Amino acid sequence: MNDRELYPIGDAARRSGLSVSAVRFYADVGVVDPTGLTAAGHRLYDIDAIARLELVRTLRELDTDLEGIRRMLEGGMALHDLLTTHLEVVERQERTLRARRAVLRALIRQGGTIARADLMHRLVSMADEERERIVDDFWNDVSDGLDVPEGFVDRLRTMRPVLPEDPTAAQLEAWIELAGLVRGPAFRAAVRTYLHRTYSTDVGRSVASAPFQDFVHGSGASLMEDLLAAHRAGESPRSPRVQEAVTRFMEAAAALSDAPFTPQVRDRMADGYRRIPDLLRRIAEEDAACEGPVYDDTHGRYLSLVAVVNGTAPEGNGQDPIPYVWIAEAMGAPVAGS
Repeated sequence: MNDRELYPIGDAARRSGLSVSAVRFYADVGVVDPTGLTAAGHRLYDIDAIARLELVRTLRELDTDLEGIRRMLEGGMALHDLLTTHLEVVERQERTLRARRAVLRALIRQGGTIARADLMHRLVSMADEERERIVDDFWNDVSDGLDVPEGFVDRLRTMRPVLPEDPTAAQLEAWIELAGLVRGPAFRAAVRTYLHRTYSTDVGRSVASAPFQDFVHGSGASLMEDLLAAHRAGESPRSPRVQEAVTRFMEAAAALSDAPFTPQVRDRMADGYRRIPDLLRRIAEEDAACEGPVYDDTHGRYLSLVAVVNGTAPEGNGQDPIPYVWIAEAMGAPVAGS
């Protein structure tokens, strides 16, 4: 196809995805006129006219009336402008279909009534301010009277869903599930119970304290990432790179309690990391044995859905597990000159 070639009505219909009768109709009503006529009076169309026919087909599929289409095409749009407009229409249609697909999948998975379908449609189409209010209301209810260190819930509030302007179907589905959870009193009570059970103990309160949280989410996060990057690269726990990284991490951790960084402190940290896998196993066994919600059903589910909505969820089945034993070996390695 080139800019100057003229095509008979059959070719124009085939290239635009319309029937011959539809092409004739749009010419008769003055929406897309033929470019010219043959000596026998048969209609001919150039590339611009065919592009207009393609746009008309898309707009009609979106239930745009003929008068609206005629107004859009008036003024003799250049081919570039026509294609740009067509792309915008198709992208808008794609976003609409993506939202519908997310709603349908959620309804099929959860089972739903007409009322629930209406709710899901409103959830995927609501404004950012409405989504913010839903999440704020959730945290206001969960944190009311919760006995945890000051500022801890405020930090939890910052981990919130931010649906992008052009979300994927997976992000929409995650938002539908998340919005349904945080609006429900049972989930709110479950998160509240989990946070109380986990962070009201002496150990939990120390973990939730501002200094520890600032370390975990601030300088400590980058220092730990240096260690994990070395592990992913296959470094030995006793390599110079790992020893430099682990020493910086331990010095920063020791500074939280204003303790000097001594070989004894290093040994205690190494022993603590060495014990973590067994501790996690026992916690999981206790959670499985107790009645009531566990982490993955409460705050853990909230965080995983937020990660999907925000596009920060790890690929695959999840993040690689932290190599506690490897870190412990690095921490326990002899320091030069010690």
